[in-house]
Amino acid sequence: MIPFNRPCVTGNEQRYIQKAIQTPKLSGNGPFGKRCTDWLENHLNCEKALLTPSCTAALEMTGLLIEATGGDEIIMPSYTFVSTANAFALRGASIRFVDVEPETMNIDPAAIERAITKHTKAIVVVHYAGVSCDMDAIMKIANRHHLWVIEDAAQALMSNYKGKPLGTIGHFGTISFHETKNYTCGEGGALLVNESDAIDRAEIIQEKGTNRSQFIKGMVDKYTWRDIGSSFLLSDLNAAYLYAQLQNADHINDDRLSTWNHYHQALQTLNESVSLPFIPEDCSHNAHMYYLKTDDENTRQQLIEYLKAHDIMAVSHYVPLHSSHAGEKYGRFIGEDLYTTRDSERLVRLPLYYGMEEEDINHVVTHLHSYFKK
Repeated sequence: MIPFNRPCVTGNEQRYIQKAIQTPKLSGNGPFGKRCTDWLENHLNCEKALLTPSCTAALEMTGLLIEATGGDEIIMPSYTFVSTANAFALRGASIRFVDVEPETMNIDPAAIERAITKHTKAIVVVHYAGVSCDMDAIMKIANRHHLWVIEDAAQALMSNYKGKPLGTIGHFGTISFHETKNYTCGEGGALLVNESDAIDRAEIIQEKGTNRSQFIKGMVDKYTWRDIGSSFLLSDLNAAYLYAQLQNADHINDDRLSTWNHYHQALQTLNESVSLPFIPEDCSHNAHMYYLKTDDENTRQQLIEYLKAHDIMAVSHYVPLHSSHAGEKYGRFIGEDLYTTRDSERLVRLPLYYGMEEEDINHVVTHLHSYFKK
């Protein structure tokens, strides 16, 4: 079976984990954690990067940083993972789900504008498949209405918008290092703080609401409880694994892009049967996923079953949040659902992972052609 995903291993992970074990500090913000945050800050040119146990945790930190509360409204796409909404529903905020643009499955800026009310506090954008949203339009809307912008860049490390790394354009950005992501440590994430005034508070929130980070830096002689917070720290064992990945980030990126481009070139003749991914001119992507859109949900399911019968694991993706039990309880869809539900039912993701053999890519391509030829 050709798996849908295979967690990335570059070669130094075990050696670095062993090295971490031999140090006196295994908890968060250890030596390997510092190397990872330095890498993120240097390569992404963000004000501050904080490693977290997950992208979910990083999103929850943004909910605390913007002081989301009951009565606030948060605008986001319905086509996203539950963590995007949970982070703000946990604070009592109401979620206003809006439609996506069908070309990219990213949030529609015009739908954002129509969903804004006097209670709106933030816009959360999701860079689906590592392809950027229209950040110029979104930032203009946010600035005009004095709203926070949070980039859910879970899938987007090494992707850019007009040359600027995703996650560094809004006020805050979040990244995932889950095993399904391009760069992984099993479970993990990062919060990118792009507002200098928010750095100190972000560090306090990460350290359970204490000023422990200032104590470690020698800025205070003892640390105390200063704010609400939680244990938003990534173990140095995880950071050791992650650092091996970040050291090879360009190589991993090139490898995945090679597979993505192979698919894209080989499947062009299927354009009459399926829709292929679209990359806007201003965007450079990280080959996080390659997906197709079939005519309808029934065709998608038949295709998934056909590929499985030929030892290929292909999968669907998000069920729109507004149609879920919790989505109906904690938010509602604003405007017309033109594309979110329709396109979510048509989308199928193909196997794509670091080190995927050309023989396996050709096997997938051959059976896709065979299926649609029939």
